[in-house]
Amino acid sequence: MSGMRTILTSAAAIAFMGFGYGMWSVISPGEQRREEMLKNLPESNPVRMEETRQRNAMLMQVLRDAAETSDNLARGLGPGK
Repeated sequence: MSGMRTILTSAAAIAFMGFGYGMWSVISPGEQRREEMLKNLPESNPVRMEETRQRNAMLMQVLRDAAETSDNLARGLGPGK
């Protein structure tokens, strides 16, 4: 009886994995749709990419400045001030 249970459990697990793979294959986009999605990403627009680089550079500068100071910058923020 234990051998039959093992075989049944193994068959169910394989069937479940096959079903999951089948659903993933059906849902995943095709090559043409994938290329279209890549064209529409914000990183594909040079102007938007430059804006993102500038924003990231400013954020890193603020973080560097905050790391170099010994003041508690969080104390000055918020409605309690």
